[in-house]
This record gives sequence, structure tokens and C-alpha cells, in this order.
Amino acid sequence: MGHTRSSNSAALTCEAPPIWSRRPVPELPVADTPALPPVRRVGTTTTLAYGFGAVAYGIKDNGFGTFLLLFYNQVMGLPSAQVGFVVMCALLLDACIDPVIGIASDRTRTRWGRRHPWMYSAAVPIALGWLLLWNPPELSPGWTLAWLFGAAVLVRSAVSAYEVPSQALTPELTADYDERTRITAYRYIFGWAAGLLMLLAAYQIFLVPEPGQANGLLNRDGYTAFGATGAGIMLVAILVSALGTHAEIARLPRQPAPKGGVRTAFAELLAATRNRAFLMLMAAGLFAYTIQGISFSLSNYLYSFVWEFETATFGLLAGVLFVGVVLAFLGAPALAKRIGKPRAAALLIATAGTLQALPFVLRLAGWFPAPGEAAMVPILFGIYIVNTAASIGTAILGASMMADVVEHSEVDTGRRSEGVFFAGAFFVQKATGGVGIFVSGLILAAAGFPENATPGAVPAATLDWLTILFAGTYFALAITAAWLFLRFPFGPAEHRARIERLARAG
Repeated sequence: MGHTRSSNSAALTCEAPPIWSRRPVPELPVADTPALPPVRRVGTTTTLAYGFGAVAYGIKDNGFGTFLLLFYNQVMGLPSAQVGFVVMCALLLDACIDPVIGIASDRTRTRWGRRHPWMYSAAVPIALGWLLLWNPPELSPGWTLAWLFGAAVLVRSAVSAYEVPSQALTPELTADYDERTRITAYRYIFGWAAGLLMLLAAYQIFLVPEPGQANGLLNRDGYTAFGATGAGIMLVAILVSALGTHAEIARLPRQPAPKGGVRTAFAELLAATRNRAFLMLMAAGLFAYTIQGISFSLSNYLYSFVWEFETATFGLLAGVLFVGVVLAFLGAPALAKRIGKPRAAALLIATAGTLQALPFVLRLAGWFPAPGEAAMVPILFGIYIVNTAASIGTAILGASMMADVVEHSEVDTGRRSEGVFFAGAFFVQKATGGVGIFVSGLILAAAGFPENATPGAVPAATLDWLTILFAGTYFALAITAAWLFLRFPFGPAEHRARIERLARAG
């Protein structure tokens, strides 16, 4: 593929062969590699391997967001508000670990670079934690909540040890404004494809009705198989991604060995996080990822109890959502190239908020087809496709904008802090994911939603309050996120000028 070289890129724009065709990467002096990544199109092998690693995060995110509250509430019999609170506490604690991992990754110096030692070491703990999460032993309610807390912290901390360094590779692989969006889109399509395939497998293979259990979503043995399958796939995905990007280590930007100890490291963290662009993205992400957490946590409640989906409909759902993923993969980079990343992200998240609320508003007004009517499912699926595309497109652009923040900060601080910035982004995702589950528990409690509920037997007033609280919260948070995205302080012209300035200085 053709590549555009930056003024200090040297021979860094050709795609390296995969690790299995090369000897171990030798330790290179700092002078042999640039301090700034090249402005280039990343090769196909590296792009696919890099994107494939997000399979692990997709499976984890789908399980946490879609099934965790349901499993511990409806299957294990714990109150929804308590489950939501415990998960929120676990994720908030775990989120505090992310900046530490970001700092440590930025300051790591090995012959395997700054990122890959972390990526390799996270594979087994993630798989083990995932198995434990879906297999709580027979304990009292209090100890079951404690098990949930410990397993959730283990899984999310191990995921951080992989995801923060892995995502930090985005601004290291290329300095090109639009190419960063393209390779980020690959991460999202792999992650969402894996999550949706596990969703399909859950609905069609693992969580299916059995004798004595008419509701497959309450099949405890199915969750055991769901956890074991996910653990195996996550392990493979992480190792394949680390191996497939290993050959890039020799060409990644090298930084001088860090000076100072823990106090210096945290002083650098505080300096980096004062960056205005970073703070604006964190604020927008706070609202965008909270609504994602709420939507995921309540999705099965809405599908089963409000819309009364049948088993066959659940089977179609994963394919429908994947159409939205593909639209985001194709459309988000194109839209950002046309109108810029901040405006594109604002437009997409506002669209997502409007579409998510629309069917519930129409239902309350009596203008939406009722469960069982032929038109209901096709109309919902059409809305879900566009809503999914808008939501994922927003996430793709947010991650790409975070990569651009690296050079924005470097101009002020003289340091590249990829790990710190992506740790901050991951902190927001985790913290708001926990907040989303907690808010979902509060919504269920406020609506008076019963435990061990049966579809078709929940009072209409309860379902009305559930939809009012869900749709109103989602729309308000989405519009707030759109407003914040519009205040991101720079676009493509400023970024390219900054890259040229850094290249001349280097």
C-alpha cells in the first residue's frame, strides 16, 4: 500500500511481516526510531490483528452489560438495586486502577516495547476471572454479592491491563488524522461482532428453554456454558492480537527512559489530564457511556417484558444489530472525513438519543404497534439498526479523537502520554458502565419491577413507568453528550499543523 512519510519517519511506512516469520525484536537504541509516528496507512495484517484483539472486550462488555444484572437478579435471586450497587462499586474501584496501568505502560521499557508485555500477561487472568464471574458457588446472599464484587474487579482489572496498552497503540501506529479513525473502526467492528455472536449464541444455544424452565434467560446451567465459551475465545483473541502486532514493536515511537519515581509519574499524569481536549472528551464520554450502560442493562427487560419478544425474535436480533455495526464501520469514518470528528460525534449521539426514545414515546401515546402485531418487530428492528450505527459511530469517533489528544498534549508537555489518555478514556467507560448498571437498578426499583417476573404478567403501569424513566434518562444524557462533543477544541487542520510542527522539532 502507498504511504505518506512524515519528515522524520525514516523507513517506517512498509508493513512488517507477522511475528511468526521473524526473529525476536532486538533492543534498539532510541536514536534508531522516531519520537513521532509516521503519517501513514497501516498495513492490512497489522490492522486486522490489532482490531481482532477487541473481540475480548466485546465479549466482556456484552456479558457485563446485557446479562450480568439479569443473572444475579433473576437467576441468583438478589435484589436488583443491591446488584447494581455492588457492580457500580466494583467498577469504580477497578476504574481507579486504570490510570496506574496507563502510567506504568507509558513508563515501561523492554525489548518488547511499552505495550506488548502488558497485552501478553493479561490473557490468562481475563479468562480465569470470566469463568469465576458466571459460576458463583452456593452462598448466602451477602457472600454471593461479595463473590460478584471480587470477580467483577478481577475481570475488569485484567481487561484494563490489556485494553489500555492495546488502545494506546492507535496513536503510535500512525499520526494520520483519518487513518486513526479507520483502524479504530476495525476494533469496534471486531468487538461488536464478537459481542453479538455471543449474544446470538446465548439466545439460541446457551439460554434456551428446558423442561421445567420455560424462560431460557433464567437457565443457570446455560450461564456456565456461556462463561466457559467466552473465556476461551477471549484468551485466543488477546494472544492472536499481541502476536499479530508484535512485528510493529521495532517501528513504534521510542521515548527516553523516564526519570523520577512514583511522585514524578503522578505529577506527569496530572499535567497530562489538565489538557482541555482531554477533559472535554472525558465529559462527553461520561454521558455517552452512561446511556450505553443503562441501555445494555435494561435491554433484556425491555425486549422480554415491554415488547414480549419470542425466542425466534431474539435469534434475529443479533443479526439486526450487526447491520448497524457494519453501517457504523463504513459510515463513521466517512462522516468524520466530511464534517470533522467533533461535529460527526455530536450528530450521531443526538440521533441515537432520539431514536432510542422514539418507540417508547409512541407506545405511551398509543401510536406504536402492540406486542403480537405484525408491524411491531420490523419497525423496531429498523430503529435498532440506525440507533446501533449512531451509537457505535459515536464511540469510534470518540476513541479516534482521544488518539489525536496525544500530540495536542505533547506540544505543551514535551511527552507522549498515550497510556495515560487511553486509561482516562477507559476509566470513564468503566465508571459510567457501573453507574449505568446502578441507575438501571434504580429505574427498576422506582418502577416497582418484580423479581422472578414472567413476560405478560407484569402490570401495565409498571411497564409504563419503566419506559418513561428509561427513555427520558437516555434522551437527556444523549443531548448533553452532543453539546459537549461540539466543544472539542480542534479539528483536522489544527491536528495536521501540529504534526508538522512536532516533526520539524524532532
